[in-house]
Amino acid sequence: MRNSRTGNMFKETNVVRKQTFADMLESDPNDQQEFSFGFTKTPESSPANHDWLPPPMTWENNSPYNASWDQSSPFSTASSSQTSAFPTPSRDQYSSSPLSKSPWSSHAAPPLHGSYSYTGLIGSLVREEGHIYSLSASGDMLYTGSDSKNIRVWKNQKEFSGFKSNSGLVKAIIIAGGRIFTGHQDGKIRVWKVSGKNPNIHKRIGTLPTVKAYIKSSFNPKNYVEIRRNRNAVWIKHFDAISSLSLSDDKTLLYSASWDRTFKVWRVSDFKCLESIKAHDDAVNSIIAGFDGLVFTGSADGTVKVWRRESQGKGRTKHFFSQTLLKQECAITALVVDPSAIFLYSGSSDGLVNFWERNKFLSHGGILRGHKLAVLCLATAGNLVFSGSADANICVWKRDQENDHICLSVLIGHGGPVKCLAVEDKGASAGGNSQYIVYSGSLDKSVKIWRVTGQVAAAVEPQQHCQMEVFSSDNGES
Repeated sequence: MRNSRTGNMFKETNVVRKQTFADMLESDPNDQQEFSFGFTKTPESSPANHDWLPPPMTWENNSPYNASWDQSSPFSTASSSQTSAFPTPSRDQYSSSPLSKSPWSSHAAPPLHGSYSYTGLIGSLVREEGHIYSLSASGDMLYTGSDSKNIRVWKNQKEFSGFKSNSGLVKAIIIAGGRIFTGHQDGKIRVWKVSGKNPNIHKRIGTLPTVKAYIKSSFNPKNYVEIRRNRNAVWIKHFDAISSLSLSDDKTLLYSASWDRTFKVWRVSDFKCLESIKAHDDAVNSIIAGFDGLVFTGSADGTVKVWRRESQGKGRTKHFFSQTLLKQECAITALVVDPSAIFLYSGSSDGLVNFWERNKFLSHGGILRGHKLAVLCLATAGNLVFSGSADANICVWKRDQENDHICLSVLIGHGGPVKCLAVEDKGASAGGNSQYIVYSGSLDKSVKIWRVTGQVAAAVEPQQHCQMEVFSSDNGES
């Protein structure tokens, strides 16, 4: 069937083979209809068939052109009135432009003389298949997950392939060692691998927990825990949506956080569930494996907690509660550790970003104020921090040598809450400036690509509405 935006023909390839009984025990019978699909050019011009797509979701600004592209610049600030050197096309221009044949649209001119100091929007993707809940970047590949249950794969800003889960919208995606781990609304983790024969095809190689482990655990009454009044369940399975995934530094352990108030620890080598920890009094919204064997969790109960990993001998590990870094009324929505493994950042529903410093025994470093609504996602690269919010904006923060943070810029372009972020470090430009590519997914059903440099552009003033509060370590007063 054809995609009317791209003019490409979908070539659906069923990757399900006849299974042995042993295979069935390692997989999930509910996932047998999962398939991978690739894209091939075709000269045909027959009408498109969209029966494979779910009904469009409603959104207040459901048109992809309702985003702030009518601003004077693809990169906009609250105080800037500069006219951009890269004019933004109108909706009518899109309908007649060759760009309308592709879901990607370009918003920036190519670099001149090998130097590119432009900061702002460089590309957009809009697909009417639901809100974007998760994305992950690896090299030139971008994986996006939505409530359509599809995981799309993009290569060099072009639709490359995709794969579909039979149940459970995609809440989290991480990539490690040639494997793709996806966390779903149905409480399951699915593991995928690129086919060695055809890179367009992704095969599901496991579901966590495996049916074999689930059946084995169900026979032992000691493996049941109370999840609600008069209702018990096997401890190795999440009974609510998975909200976040993270891998340990050595890539041997996978951590999953869930709205069921627990986080679980999985061994990557054999997909075995090693631990299940009741971590919070409300939904666990984020988990991150940090430094020094520490794991950090953030919850809707308003707390950020620290868990310590300890070796138990014979290759076994166990996690113990260490301390509570933050306790507040507002929900914790996102956590991230910077690449240098020195700073921990948390975002919350009050629009604030708190941070702690490893070198000061996880003392509170300060608060970043840049959003009017809840912070929904965080990402870091180099000495930059990116915060996406329900106010549809992305704040770019720069940390200096004194560990002070300034807001370099605010990326404006989404027409709905920014739900997920991913950043790629592109190294230094010819002028010596650090360059980053930022991917943002939103509930406006779009994915946008931004180019960000490590310094304030000449035509852009620092944001006056973004502030940082620093607290002394003695009395905690600002």
